[in-house]
Amino acid sequence: MVKEKLGDRLDKSPIHLLHRAGQCAAEIFQAELAPGDLTPRQFAVLYTVARHEGLSQIQLVAHTGIDRSTLAEIVRRMLRKGLLQRRRTKHDARAYAVKLTDEGTRVLKAADPSVRRVDDRILSALPAGNRERFLSDLGLIAAAFAASGKD
Repeated sequence: MVKEKLGDRLDKSPIHLLHRAGQCAAEIFQAELAPGDLTPRQFAVLYTVARHEGLSQIQLVAHTGIDRSTLAEIVRRMLRKGLLQRRRTKHDARAYAVKLTDEGTRVLKAADPSVRRVDDRILSALPAGNRERFLSDLGLIAAAFAASGKD
């Protein structure tokens, strides 16, 4: 049996390639947005809350795919920054419903064009005909492992 070269293996490793692509995407995001503005996950939370106002933090986990403890910390930081507000839900006094503040709405609107440029720049690395398939495939991977509880 011929020994597999380490470089060859990494070139075909989904975990390695997804990690590297994620690093590149994060660098592009940070370069496009002013330092300290938002992280990709904070943007995802703002965007999701704007589309589904009044979600509980548990529902936010389901919509964003961010794990519970990380999401709780993100929400705490965004509350301190005045981007979100929360109140107890009517149906469960233990749960919080999350809503954007006026500042959260302003920050989301200001960041949206930059985030769109980041998405466009990342996708521009692919031939135009492959972009929709790429997004679909990433969605399939995320959904498969979220559904199985192995995310």
